[in-house]
Amino acid sequence: MSTAITRREVVRGGLLGAAGLLLADGAGLCAQAAPAKPPGKAQSVIQIWMWGGPPHLDTFDPKPAAGNDYCGPLNHPIPTNVKGIVIGELLPLLAKQADKYAIIRSMTHGNNGHETAAYMVQTGRPPGGRDVYPSVGAVVSLFKGYNAGYKGLIPPYLVLTQAQGRFSEAGFLGARYKPFATGGDPAQSRFTVEGVVAQGITDQRQKDRRELLRQVDTLEQAMKDNESLKTFDQAGEQAYDLILGDAGKVFDLTQEKNELRDSYGRTTFGQSCLVARRLVERGVPYVTINYGGWDTHEQHFQATRRKLPEMDKGMAALLQDLSDRGLLDSTIVWWSGEFGRTPKVAWEPPWNGGRHHYGQVFCAVVAGGGFKGGRVVGASDETGEQVRDRPVYPCDLIASMYELLGIDPNAKLPHPQGLDVRVTPTAAEDVKMGGRLKEIM
Repeated sequence: MSTAITRREVVRGGLLGAAGLLLADGAGLCAQAAPAKPPGKAQSVIQIWMWGGPPHLDTFDPKPAAGNDYCGPLNHPIPTNVKGIVIGELLPLLAKQADKYAIIRSMTHGNNGHETAAYMVQTGRPPGGRDVYPSVGAVVSLFKGYNAGYKGLIPPYLVLTQAQGRFSEAGFLGARYKPFATGGDPAQSRFTVEGVVAQGITDQRQKDRRELLRQVDTLEQAMKDNESLKTFDQAGEQAYDLILGDAGKVFDLTQEKNELRDSYGRTTFGQSCLVARRLVERGVPYVTINYGGWDTHEQHFQATRRKLPEMDKGMAALLQDLSDRGLLDSTIVWWSGEFGRTPKVAWEPPWNGGRHHYGQVFCAVVAGGGFKGGRVVGASDETGEQVRDRPVYPCDLIASMYELLGIDPNAKLPHPQGLDVRVTPTAAEDVKMGGRLKEIM
């Protein structure tokens, strides 16, 4: 079960959740020494997490010659704006953006369980050991968050909109590095963010509540010289600034032009992509878009015909918008799920054209932040069932992202028992590695 921070855990209303979050992170009550870091090209990551496992044959590694048992009805891949690169036919907008991203067609880990595969892809470590390692988001929050001089009121690691629910993202780093799950739906007229924007309560009513609380808070007046209470009051003021000030407006999509919002698609995913752009524009280091609906064991092609155009629209708009604003050079966009789906279609009942879990080979896509676009790394075989060339393991991709972010992959992580644990696996840990992605860095 996920351990993302939500309003239920720390809130009664909206204020105390934000205050508690800021008290833990912003007031420095759990301060540690900021880890040293070399300069990096990237400042932020937008992770598009394809919860459930996206089909590699229907997205970024089509195999039209494999026949109906592998392609089903999606057997007409389309060319992109980069010569020689073709992708799935349901991604025409992304086909026009191929010069901005690199496709990794040889991702592999061999694990077919949701929880264990998600852990591997997001930590770079195999499951089942003594320690629960932190995810990429938690590590970035450590190295580029509050401990490294991050000054934003918005937490440095957010999930849009629901917690991922597959493993403890913070691992042994602890609660301070859990993601903040926004809740709500940015496609609605008012994006009700957990602890920041309350359902059915206007900003004016929030301000009136704040003033009333000040008037009746006799304890605060009696203990105004108490240092501990001053610290709490400071966190409370910061929380109100987040709720009612400029910081919280990052979640107000009515500030964007309707034409731009339409280009992303008026869906939860599309508008989440737009929120993610607004967040990295404000300097937030790590944003995950938890994009569910890809566990298509049954009637796979009916589901993909609904979902892939939605993904195509939102992701293509995100890449173009980041590029237009000069943000793509400093923002890594990372698209992946925990694994792919079986290349061979399960036509028989009860699956009726389904695809199952498949960790032998799958795709990832990276863009921006120093990654070169218009490239393909690795290859699967003629049916997409095995890696044919250049196996890429999760730790290879993760270490490459860290390097571009200016995080030393060999830096030491703060372990609660003081053990010598590095950001990425060392050779002594006997973790499969293919090497960093120098060909696209």
